[in-house]
Amino acid sequence: QVQLVESGGGLVQAGGSLRLSCAASVRTFEGYAMAWFRQAPGKEREFVAATNWSWTVSNIYYLDSVKGRFTMSRDNAKNTMYLQMNSLKPEDTAVYYCAAQPGSNTYWRSDAYNYWGQGTQVTVSS
Repeated sequence: QVQLVESGGGLVQAGGSLRLSCAASVRTFEGYAMAWFRQAPGKEREFVAATNWSWTVSNIYYLDSVKGRFTMSRDNAKNTMYLQMNSLKPEDTAVYYCAAQPGSNTYWRSDAYNYWGQGTQVTVSS
């Protein structure tokens, strides 16, 4: 059983930055695919960023609309994953979730993940 706890959401003006954290109850991220998703009111849950167990730069994938603005990273010593969000736009407003799934692949579909955090609200004002 993997427990994930997000934090770091909030209200920010357009152009601002936030860093989301996802603390995981795992000894290591090795062996897990990890991802960030978001869900805006009235919309489907949407892939934002994902990686497989390797966490190499070439194996971290981003939604096209966040490329160059969002960065997914981890701190193994803290068992924590991050989503640094810069140049935020009102359309980035959503509840953001982190997700984990044992395995060696990268998964873009939300139904591929069995473990989810509770979500953290990000609101970007114009």
